[in-house]
This record gives sequence, structure tokens and C-alpha cells, in this order.
Amino acid sequence: MDEEPPSPVERALALAEESFIASSGPGGQNVNKVATAVQLRLDVFALRLPPPVFARLKTLAGSRMTARGEIVLTARTHRTQEANREEARSRLVELIEEAHKQPKKRAKSRVNRVGKVKRLKAKKSRGAVKANRGKVDW
Repeated sequence: MDEEPPSPVERALALAEESFIASSGPGGQNVNKVATAVQLRLDVFALRLPPPVFARLKTLAGSRMTARGEIVLTARTHRTQEANREEARSRLVELIEEAHKQPKKRAKSRVNRVGKVKRLKAKKSRGAVKANRGKVDW
């Protein structure tokens, strides 16, 4: 039986480490007693991503990626650990899926001769307007 290897998202969720920390935000008096915020850590190098995908992930993660190659996501918007945990995991999945999308190449725009002439004429008239600004000599 051929088992297909787990997808990068499944691997990421399996490798992610969760820790619960005291949270600010909603929860009233309960917020002082219960650690409801979730801090999700993932070692990106353990995912073994192809270089272009890794580069896109690094760009997308921005300041959420440490120098050691860990992505740290903190979720604290909800009142319960479980809801914060789900939010952190969904944000991680979103980040990895976005990194796997290859950006479309930009097609060079082609302007015909009439378009070029029109653009140059507009530039000339704009330049004339700017040239006429300045001190008025009476």
C-alpha cells in the first residue's frame, strides 16, 4: 500500500508546539486566573520546504519569524483556550498555504505608437504648467 506523504500543512500542525500564557483582553476577572492565550511555535526548517516557498513564507511571516527560524503566533482574542488554539492553528495554516501559492508573473505592458505620442504630449503640457509656476516678475 502506497501512503502519500503528509501535506506541509499537516506536517506543520504535527510539529507545532503550543504553550498557554496569561492573556490580556476579554475575560473579566477570569483573565487574571486562567492562561487562555496560546503561543504557537513552529520550527520552519523542520518542514523541509523548497527554497522559493521558504523565501515566501519568511516574507509573509515578517516579524513573527525569529532569527532561529521559528514562527511564533500568539492568539488571545477569545475567552477560552480552545477558541484561541483554533485561531492560532488556522492562522498558521493560512500562512503556509499562502506561501505555497506561486505569484503570477507580471506581463510587460505594450503601448502602441499613438499611445506613446499621447503620453509624451501630456508630459510636455504638464511640464509647461510647472515651468510657468514660480515668481512673477512685475
